Amino acid sequence: MNTQATSETTNISADALRQKVIAALRTVYDPEIPVNIYELGLIYRVEVDEDNNVSIDMTLTTPSCPEAQNLPASVEAAVQDVPEVKSVKVELVWDPPWDKDRMSEEVKMVLGIF
Repeated sequence: MNTQATSETTNISADALRQKVIAALRTVYDPEIPVNIYELGLIYRVEVDEDNNVSIDMTLTTPSCPEAQNLPASVEAAVQDVPEVKSVKVELVWDPPWDKDRMSEEVKMVLGIF
């Protein structure tokens, strides 16, 4: 639980908090590809409930990714640092499987994938 969250900070709208969470997710980078995990398309779902609890579904580029244990923990830590967030639950999912089409156009250009 985030000890920084107070009754004063819980007045933020779910949409505004979701945008702050997405900004936090953009600070987490895949260690094998120099791209943040949000633009890489590893985040499938971000939900914020009325109590500022955040639920995230994410995947990895492959099930055998060596970061399978570390990356979800990094996501949780980054989101938990958002002051208004009460709690974070990160679920690692494999369906649908990740593919390069999930990357943003900007990332595809940076990586030379067309």
